[in-house]
Amino acid sequence: MLTRRQLIRRSGAGFGAVGMLSSLAATGQASAAVPDATLPSGASGLHHAARAKRVIFLFMNGAPSHVDTFDPKPMLQKHAGEKPNDDSINKKNRAAGYMPSPFKFSKHGQSGIEVSELFPKLAAKHIDNLCVVRSMHTDVPNHEPGLLMMQSGNQQPTRPSMGSWLSYGLGSENENLPSFIALSPGLPVVGPQLWSSAFLPGHHQGVEIDTNHRDVKKLIQNVQHPALNADQQRQQLKVLQALNDLHRQQRPGEASLDAHIRSMELAFQMQHEASDAFDLSKESQATRDAYGDTEYSRSCLIGRRLLERGVRVVQVFYVKKGSKQPWDTHKNNNTGHKGLCADADRATTALLTDLKQRGMLEDTLVIWGGEFGRTPYAQMDKKQTDISKAGRDHHHTGFSMWLAGGGVRGGYAHGATDDFGMHAVENRVHVHDLHASVLHLMGIDHTKLTYRYSGRDYRLTDIHGRVVNDWLA
Repeated sequence: MLTRRQLIRRSGAGFGAVGMLSSLAATGQASAAVPDATLPSGASGLHHAARAKRVIFLFMNGAPSHVDTFDPKPMLQKHAGEKPNDDSINKKNRAAGYMPSPFKFSKHGQSGIEVSELFPKLAAKHIDNLCVVRSMHTDVPNHEPGLLMMQSGNQQPTRPSMGSWLSYGLGSENENLPSFIALSPGLPVVGPQLWSSAFLPGHHQGVEIDTNHRDVKKLIQNVQHPALNADQQRQQLKVLQALNDLHRQQRPGEASLDAHIRSMELAFQMQHEASDAFDLSKESQATRDAYGDTEYSRSCLIGRRLLERGVRVVQVFYVKKGSKQPWDTHKNNNTGHKGLCADADRATTALLTDLKQRGMLEDTLVIWGGEFGRTPYAQMDKKQTDISKAGRDHHHTGFSMWLAGGGVRGGYAHGATDDFGMHAVENRVHVHDLHASVLHLMGIDHTKLTYRYSGRDYRLTDIHGRVVNDWLA
């Protein structure tokens, strides 16, 4: 039995110890007498009462167009074809002038929030559950740094992802599954760094699952041992554990060794639990029909199954076979968004409905959005003349995202861009503010969840970020 003081001293990082408490208590290695610590399964979170126990981030790789989805801009119609009053934009992107959205916006629900006709199911069924943020902005309009910023709060691939920070701070509610899982049908742009634990302990790394596969054995490969049964594997692990303990005694504080040992143990524990969690054939035909049968829809349904089994963070990357960033509509923006939004609308609506029917939406935080937005003006090459086939370029100074569930104020539109959708001008929200608010909803003070590395204390929001209290229910 370890005392609380011994546990914290040996762990080497205060919050790492707090995050491990439930795991150690479950295996009998830590004393339950820790009156001033809140276990991850507790209702009050680490620093204050948590509104959400788990989070699923529906990430639209490539960046959706805000002016075609959740941010109506009628002024674009009045000034259609006019060039933006910015020479740098006109020279660099050959902007073909402001391009109004061809999609009709209508008010929905008791809140009367306007949503594009591209999301009919979401608007009709769940608009009063959504907090639509129309004033997002980020630092750069390039995919790689934009993706990294949205996932880790930093433009370089050197920091832990948000999912890893949440895993580190809160742990998992299921000892047989990872606390952080990334669902992606193929690698998105940047790749594994988007779910990396970086300098955090290795077991907080996101486990990536390729949802191109339908067969459970292909979805989670190499989990089942090809020759040994469960009892034989347990004996093997005991021998390896004894050898590792001897090795560890000579190398105290070896984080990579501890992570490797934990990974082997988790792989053993996952053999039954994971096979069950990823098996969509156990869902009713009606449920599967509601979600649809695309890469994204399968990821959403698997995500719900993981959340209800205690996985803390699920990251769903909207990636299609042959396209790492399908929402990157530099050409044929209108046609592209029709297909993309139809898929996203169906599966996202099914997910929210499913969570609500199961009583999970109230403590599950759902986030939807991309790394930035798209320009309110058209992007066309020199030879192109058909405006209906024009694209929209990257746009970082104003775009939209939305949140739902988990203590979020539903039926609320936060902030605004200018009349043309160019810049966030009212109640502006930076990515750091989004991260601070997500941690707050999960019961964490973003200024206190830190990790000592290379001589300084790091956090997800670095030295920035503020909680957007207007979002809170």
